[in-house]
Amino acid sequence: MEILAIIPARGGSKGIPRKNIKLLKGKPLIYYTIKAALDSKYINRVILSTEDKEIADIAKGYGAQVVKRPIELAQDETKTAPVLVDVINKLKEKNYYPDVVVLLQATCPLRDAKKLDEAIEVFLNNPECDSVFTVKKIGTTHALWRQNHDGTVSGLYKYRNRPRRQDVDQHYALMQETGETYIVKTDVLMKVNDFIGETPVFHVVEESIDIDTVEDFKKAEELL
Repeated sequence: MEILAIIPARGGSKGIPRKNIKLLKGKPLIYYTIKAALDSKYINRVILSTEDKEIADIAKGYGAQVVKRPIELAQDETKTAPVLVDVINKLKEKNYYPDVVVLLQATCPLRDAKKLDEAIEVFLNNPECDSVFTVKKIGTTHALWRQNHDGTVSGLYKYRNRPRRQDVDQHYALMQETGETYIVKTDVLMKVNDFIGETPVFHVVEESIDIDTVEDFKKAEELL
């Protein structure tokens, strides 16, 4: 099975300028994701997608191959799936078409090769699934609330039907995507234009961080 890792890393970042190459414990942020992918037992090829020459040069220095991203796919509003499709289409023109794509966000430095391989093994051991992604448990449907844009709040249950904790079926545990690892069959990615397929399986992780703010950066440094 040919497994391709794709690391999206554009040059622009509003929260933290030049975030993808900002030094984290002496190494550019993208180093940790590139190293995890290269050290994986299962990944055959590692591609970084960027429109930024400096990021491309740094990635090549750490052993990743680079596919140049069109500037129209490097905007603030650009979604990730079209970036993956762009890479696959360009590789297909060179007679390379992997069986599986592993999306690795450069902003998740705590994901090492061991954690990455554990997620891939979940995919390999569940042939009925078309995708796997990492999640962390945030609670159950009991007593969970949401604050709306207008300042009002709403619960997952109507107030008068709110269940007791002991009556909640634990199968209704709520999971949050960590952003760390997404694994999807290439044919599915190309068909649905998404890195989560129609028959996904969770891989639950305990410790994870997806850097978005300066505070996240500081926390990642402490955890590393």
